[in-house]
Amino acid sequence: MPLLEVRKLSKHFGGLAAVDDVDFHADEGEVVSVIGPNGAGKTTLFNIVTGFYTHEEGEVRFDGHNIAGLKPNQITRLGIARTFQTVRLFPAMTVLENAMVGQHSRSRAGLFGAVLRLRGTVAEEKQIEERAREALGFFGNNLLSRADDLASGLAYADRRRLEVARAMATQPKLLLLDEPTAGMNAREKDEIIDLVSRLRDERAYTVVLIEHDMPVVRGVSDRVVALDFGRKIAEGTYEEISRDERVIEAYLGKEHEQTA
Repeated sequence: MPLLEVRKLSKHFGGLAAVDDVDFHADEGEVVSVIGPNGAGKTTLFNIVTGFYTHEEGEVRFDGHNIAGLKPNQITRLGIARTFQTVRLFPAMTVLENAMVGQHSRSRAGLFGAVLRLRGTVAEEKQIEERAREALGFFGNNLLSRADDLASGLAYADRRRLEVARAMATQPKLLLLDEPTAGMNAREKDEIIDLVSRLRDERAYTVVLIEHDMPVVRGVSDRVVALDFGRKIAEGTYEEISRDERVIEAYLGKEHEQTA
């Protein structure tokens, strides 16, 4: 059984079919890249899976459960975490506090316990901080050494890392990464390739990522799904996808075809 399974999924905005009859899946421990030109429906697909958008037709199943209609926090609690195409941190909060936010959907303490500093609330806060620090530590000393600094002071690449750390702090089974290398240089992109491999191999996460950089897609993917105008046009290994005429025409371009 796939960890994530999307069946015949469709989403329209007025007369525009943003996602049109899409099928795809991600098996446990697999890295799947979703590619396609701008406007192909990639982020819309992520927004449906994570509960930000509702859909008109089809089904989304995660770990054997139909998650259609659930709220984003409920989906997070089930084990799906995501990052965003544009970095969305809390700039006035510290690096550690941003990572701790990832535990919000799993915390149980309410206002009453927080105000009175009940023993269970204090113990839970300590556990949340420990898990946040552990997530930051996955990136070495880059983020841990700045745990008490404001997130607004981080360099761009570290903001991206912090967003992944916050997602990791939710204790997910599935990570959805929306263009994790956007705005990065070649060295930083190589680090992302290594990061995704470590997320799978060391943490046993299943990873689905949206990515435009083909060397990154080649470096991380077990399988690639290509979208165009909301529809799936191809699926397979990177080698199979890179030779597919529909993908070449829609996304990679004629120049790639001639080079190949």
